[in-house]
Amino acid sequence: MTGQRRTLAFGCGVAAFNCWDNTVAESFFSTLRFDLLYRHNWPTRAAARSAIFEYIEVFYNRERRHSTLGNRSPADYESEQAAVCSA
Repeated sequence: MTGQRRTLAFGCGVAAFNCWDNTVAESFFSTLRFDLLYRHNWPTRAAARSAIFEYIEVFYNRERRHSTLGNRSPADYESEQAAVCSA
């Protein structure tokens, strides 16, 4: 299917995903660079890897509010969607 975009529905049918749209990934990496990478220096790759993991798991997924999710964290949004889908 050259030149055509595919849209896939998933979950409860509430969201659609366009496999050609990388806006969300670009936004995430921009935020990661601005919030974490440009503000610190690490002595080793392992230290940087550990800091990135902690940033994603602790702050980005559980605490940071995302405007595209109605100013909720991804963890809160997923738990709400799981409750809606199971009901």
